[in-house]
Amino acid sequence: MAAKASRFDLAVIIPVRDAEKFLGQTLDQIYLQDFPMDRLELVIVDGGSTDGSRQVAESYKERFGSFKLLDNPRRLAPAGINIGVKNSVAPNIAILNAHTFIPSKNFLKDILDLFDSSGADCLCRPRPLTPPDINEFELAVAMCRGSALGHNPGSEAYSDFEGFVDPVASGAFYRRSVFEQVGLFDEAFDTCSDIDFNYRVKAAGLRSFISPRLKVFLYPRSTIQALWRHMRRMGVGSFKFTQKHGIFSPVQWLVGSAVLGFGLLLVLGLLSRPFYEVFKTLLAIYLLAILAFSLYLFLKEKRLACLLYGPVIFPTIHFGLGLGFLKAILEKVKPGSGQSQP
Repeated sequence: MAAKASRFDLAVIIPVRDAEKFLGQTLDQIYLQDFPMDRLELVIVDGGSTDGSRQVAESYKERFGSFKLLDNPRRLAPAGINIGVKNSVAPNIAILNAHTFIPSKNFLKDILDLFDSSGADCLCRPRPLTPPDINEFELAVAMCRGSALGHNPGSEAYSDFEGFVDPVASGAFYRRSVFEQVGLFDEAFDTCSDIDFNYRVKAAGLRSFISPRLKVFLYPRSTIQALWRHMRRMGVGSFKFTQKHGIFSPVQWLVGSAVLGFGLLLVLGLLSRPFYEVFKTLLAIYLLAILAFSLYLFLKEKRLACLLYGPVIFPTIHFGLGLGFLKAILEKVKPGSGQSQP
């Protein structure tokens, strides 16, 4: 990955799989940037899409100074990002999701400006889940996930702070030299590969800078089923991350232990009246807490959707994360299992 002379200033890498619904809009917003397209390298890496994602991508191939549509046989995003890094030459790299809404036409220009003005090796972006064209259920998902009960409220992912930060939660744009120093994305991950990579960026002593000028919006999951699958994958990824780096996360273990405890109490409650009473009491307390927080969000955000959907969304987040975390623990302790290394 040695640096090469390049006529391009920036490479935008987009790993894609079944993203037909959003990809065209994202590519339009890139193409309409106040940025010279002949200085941009666009690399789309498809992980075996079965919808029209490839056709959407191919329809843009004449618009950019450099356009590559590559295959990702391993399908998952970390492998796609690595393929994009290896098949681009620009000195600066921006990694975008296919379901990204870019509000500013100066977004690409600001990436380069902030690299120059900050001297940082990594740039971070706020990434709220509230693009302008979502429905009420999706808005409720965004509000719940952005709250103290659904996400770390201190995360820069939801802030308008500008300055040097810990990149773990929000790093997305890098000088190419970063990959030479810390390596590629770890392909053993499904989700949380970005957290792992940014943790290595931090551990290497590289400086990271965040600015509201780099804000993008990501689309929240649009169904309970999709949210459930995503949170389970997040639970698995978070366990892999903490195990790989020897980190103890009290919140993750608390969520996993709570889900395990609920399950055990339910089983024991079917066999014993006293255990049933304990289970019933704890379940009532949890449901009351969920209802109270949903009411709080409704009053704070003035959105009825938070009250209507919050009592379903919060348990989906909590139990999805918890079960994913427990699933990863079981896979870890199974005979013959081992931890993958990058």
